[in-house]
Amino acid sequence: MPEYRDHLPQLDADIFLTDGGIETTLIFDDGLDLPDFAAFALLDDPVGRDALVRYFDAYAAVAVRDRVGIVLETATWRASPDWAAKLGYSSEQLADVQRRSVAMLEDVRRRHQGPDTPVVISGCVGPRGDGYVAGEAMTIPEARDYHAAQIGVFGGTEADLVTAITMTNVPEAAGVTLAAADAGLPVVISFTVETDGRLPSGETLADAVLAVDSLPAPSPAYYMINCAHPSHFEAVLDPSAPWAARIRGLRANASRLSHAELDEAPELDRGDPAELAADYARLRRALPAITVLGGCCGTSHEHVGAISAACRLPVA
Repeated sequence: MPEYRDHLPQLDADIFLTDGGIETTLIFDDGLDLPDFAAFALLDDPVGRDALVRYFDAYAAVAVRDRVGIVLETATWRASPDWAAKLGYSSEQLADVQRRSVAMLEDVRRRHQGPDTPVVISGCVGPRGDGYVAGEAMTIPEARDYHAAQIGVFGGTEADLVTAITMTNVPEAAGVTLAAADAGLPVVISFTVETDGRLPSGETLADAVLAVDSLPAPSPAYYMINCAHPSHFEAVLDPSAPWAARIRGLRANASRLSHAELDEAPELDRGDPAELAADYARLRRALPAITVLGGCCGTSHEHVGAISAACRLPVA
């Protein structure tokens, strides 16, 4: 049975970590080729698989060092039908790789989990589209149907929850939420925003959270923001607004560049880990509900370690 599916320990914790920029780490630090940013394909390559294990071990070690829990995301952000078909994976092969992605994290959990460090396994779901641009949005029923296969596979594994990372529009986030309810899984929705704090679709974070929370289904356990620098969204997080208290997690970029600028950048912008950690600590002072802390493009376990150190101080 999944260890934490019935009660997610991050809901009770003052600080809980998650991992960082898996694809950028694998590409720029490990020198691996990831067509279409598809890290899941590395599970079929011994060298790639070793790199994935090193990646997850590094984050788990930070959590053990700091005596906090951690959510680890499977390497399946691109493991949905359209993207997998581009890489030649059949539906059966795709389901198998998703099960193996969870099994990898089960092994990480066995080696690192302790009384002070619960290790939560999250089945990572990515957008059907690019992730930086909204494109043509699906309807809610279309999104529910599209994501049902991947989420249904996670439902039959030891995954404790599913997390939809880099959601660009409300209908897709809503469809994921309904598909997770169909599979009996807790779900976390992580929206990405542009430099104006709005989703790539133009919707506000407030409207997006309120719309998904109004669905005739169990609401997400919480929401996150990812793949944006804190300066892109800090101004729209109103501490007095009830919807803002639903934002519990951050997986920010260390870079201040926009999505368009990141797409065109010839080199990886890793930003400054200490500066990013200070940004997180400042946000937590204003919004203490933000407790699940990790990174996105350009961040490594070094960034998350600095964030953990800065945010384990009492929130004033």
